[in-house]
Amino acid sequence: MPQDMTPDRYHYQVMRRALDEIDAAEATLTLDDLAARIGMSPAHFQRLFSAWVGVSPKRYQQYLALGHARALLQARFTTLEAAHASGLSGTGRLYDLFLRWEAMSPGDYARGGEGLAIRWDYVDSPFGEALVMATDKGICGIAFTAETTRDAAMADMTSRWPNATYTHTPGALDVMSAAAFAQSGEAQLHLIGAPFQIKVWEALMRVPSGHVTTYSEIAQAIGTPKAVRAVGTAVGRNPISFLIPCHRALRKSGGLGGYHWGLPVKRAILAWESAREEAEPVA
Repeated sequence: MPQDMTPDRYHYQVMRRALDEIDAAEATLTLDDLAARIGMSPAHFQRLFSAWVGVSPKRYQQYLALGHARALLQARFTTLEAAHASGLSGTGRLYDLFLRWEAMSPGDYARGGEGLAIRWDYVDSPFGEALVMATDKGICGIAFTAETTRDAAMADMTSRWPNATYTHTPGALDVMSAAAFAQSGEAQLHLIGAPFQIKVWEALMRVPSGHVTTYSEIAQAIGTPKAVRAVGTAVGRNPISFLIPCHRALRKSGGLGGYHWGLPVKRAILAWESAREEAEPVA
């Protein structure tokens, strides 16, 4: 591992290279072949991925395959009405992580975050570097920079609340960020968006880890069955990636759809969650 790279960032870079090799291959690669293409010994590659997600590189390779989203839709489709009825609304369980959230009032949102103090920092995640933002009420933004750039991610996030005050606070967000990405502990979220967007984001948080839903299912669940396109737009404007799991929203056909921080990241997250679901099934 390069000395200037943290373990999480290194893991993502290796996974990203594996994804490219898998996509370019005409058939499933053996462990030896995949490890050789990435420039690692088979034993090291096996240990890396098994330690990261708890399954072998062979199994993980299947999760990274382009058809995995379609398979997920067939096997782990979540009906949001059922999720709501079973009590997943309000406090959703993601393994051992409990999410609690508070939404900004429509009037405050309309003022573009005026009077809002937002702290920010770059942290490492299983999917590369992330830009994390938080108010005194909780995390309000998570953006991934691996497929974009730091500058693009920062410009994107600050444009959402242009009148807020932003302060770089190195290390101050480490504890809450670590809890969020390790899915252990409690994470407080501050949802800053238009009322319709917040409805969509709340619906997304009822989709269990390792499962997926569709844009049309979300539209149905929030009482606007004909607003599929608007739902798709709201999903794309989700400011808190991963914790508000917009990556779990797929097209009805099983296509991945878009992803604000790059489709490789979306595929990586879906593969990572599927592997954890297999390795650590939730009771």
